[in-house]
Amino acid sequence: MLKTYNPASISSSRSNYSHAVEVPPNARTLYISGQVPVAADGSTPEGIEDQVVLAFDNVQTVLAEAGMSLDDVVRVNVYLTDESYFPAFRDHRNRLFTDHKAASTAVAIAALAHPQFKVEIEAVAAKVD
Repeated sequence: MLKTYNPASISSSRSNYSHAVEVPPNARTLYISGQVPVAADGSTPEGIEDQVVLAFDNVQTVLAEAGMSLDDVVRVNVYLTDESYFPAFRDHRNRLFTDHKAASTAVAIAALAHPQFKVEIEAVAAKVD
């Protein structure tokens, strides 16, 4: 089981993430490459909300392939191409991470690998079998 840390002596997180997550001994660790909003058929939705949903769906698909779920996620890094996209990302992350809150970083950047991508999500997960 992952242990989270949210010290009372620093500002509380403003949404569903933890300041730190501890990986237990003997855990398998999975490093997930940045997942972009590309469906299995190669299509990419236009809107940021749909892109965030699809990128998180892709993360969940990789987790499932490894026998893991969002409850095993230790850290999420998110890259957005416009700071106005933070609410769409935050809203969806908060729906996905309710009881378990992974450590998280989100930044606005100038561009991603393809001009139509508005979001990319990478994650680290750990699980004791």
